[in-house]
Amino acid sequence: MASGWRYRIASVTGVVGLVIIALVAANYPLVESLFRLLPVVGDLPLDNAGGVELAVETVTAILVVVGALAPLYKPRPRRILDVWMLATQRTVVAFLALATIGYFDYTYRLPRSTLLIVGAFLFVTIPAWFVLIRRRPRAAGGRTIIIGDDPATMADIYDAVDGEVIGYVSPPAAQVGREIDQTAATEYTDGGTLSPLADLPCLGGLSRLDEVLVEYDVDTAVLAFAHPDRAEFFGALDTCYSNGVAAKVHRDHAHLVLTPEVGSGELIDIDLEPWDPQDHVIKRLFDVTFAAVGLVVLAPVTLAIAAAIRLDDGGPVLYSQERTTTFGETFTIYKFRTMRVGGEETTPTDDEENPRITRFGRFLRQTHLDEIPQLWSILTGKMSVVGPRAAWTDEETHLQESAEDWRKRWFVKPGLTGLAQINDVSSTDPEAKLRYDVEYIRRQSFWFDLKIVVRQVWDVLQDMVKYVQLLIGEFTPR
Repeated sequence: MASGWRYRIASVTGVVGLVIIALVAANYPLVESLFRLLPVVGDLPLDNAGGVELAVETVTAILVVVGALAPLYKPRPRRILDVWMLATQRTVVAFLALATIGYFDYTYRLPRSTLLIVGAFLFVTIPAWFVLIRRRPRAAGGRTIIIGDDPATMADIYDAVDGEVIGYVSPPAAQVGREIDQTAATEYTDGGTLSPLADLPCLGGLSRLDEVLVEYDVDTAVLAFAHPDRAEFFGALDTCYSNGVAAKVHRDHAHLVLTPEVGSGELIDIDLEPWDPQDHVIKRLFDVTFAAVGLVVLAPVTLAIAAAIRLDDGGPVLYSQERTTTFGETFTIYKFRTMRVGGEETTPTDDEENPRITRFGRFLRQTHLDEIPQLWSILTGKMSVVGPRAAWTDEETHLQESAEDWRKRWFVKPGLTGLAQINDVSSTDPEAKLRYDVEYIRRQSFWFDLKIVVRQVWDVLQDMVKYVQLLIGEFTPR
């Protein structure tokens, strides 16, 4: 793959060429004859454009399609699945934009038959084009960079790296540049010798990591953080994931990351994408379908719950909170409010011990109806139907103190339900919850997800039946 401007020029030129080919083909007699054989759409009128009309159609289509595909002109990501899915999504956006233009009565509007032919052609060829020009993975080793926050740690790891180390990325305070004299540089390694980093170019700070990975065509990034905090360490992992770059970490930090297996070497591979590509696609399709159907079917229930909460204490209907998602990033989660406003505690507590839960809120929690707004987070891709439960960012401080490997949960999207949830394990027992979450990550597949969903739906139905029986018992005369 060409990098920088060469990639951008190649990608835009390819898109323009494909649009032109699609429009020419749509006006070709043989293609029009084949289109007439199709059921339903074959009855649409055909408008064989030419001259100025064809030129206007071509310019319109090029502007719309090139604009819709703008996110793809940056040479990232590199995995086939990610490239194909992103290109497909943006092609659909372009198709919808062209369809919108086609419904207006312009002098040279795009006929519906032409639109369908062009759309079908681009839907196949554009993703294929971007997959074709993506960068191919090199053999083992390849071009490697070191990412860290401490010169001594980076220097110690340097000798354990296989392959060509082309430079390092670090904050300005940790850079061993030419401005540092040789005497100071010797302090970074044992034995009074010059730090190996002194011979390596500093490729930039952590804020430029995304650009560095693309500009220098990096294959592998080795993380050498003395203090792997949430922002820098997992931010670097997220950037590697987005660019399809393999990541390694020192075995002393293996408890922070998800690893396929812990080998005998000093450096451990990080499993940035634990999902099988095929299951990943099926899982996302299932998430979208589940959330969309749920939001439509439960719309009357949603309105009734909102009215009941307002009538209960007059407070806000929804409750929002910052939760942690993949690689330590955060997102805002929404639930139906079940507690009185104010006085929120960061320490996890059982519902029975929480005096802030309202009477109606207890009903929502026991029947799991307070979770309905999270279907929107699933639909938008922030969450999944199945996965480790998203933890409150402030609460995670306590959870990490109790479970050292807690951050392993950050390698998959949080879920509405999961293996821990169906086994009635909550954040009040972080070690048990972590065991279930990591077990889920290791075993995850679409069929395993389906089993968990069926089990969760059954549990919800049972909880609702128990609650109704309890209410009947309270109001039944004795």
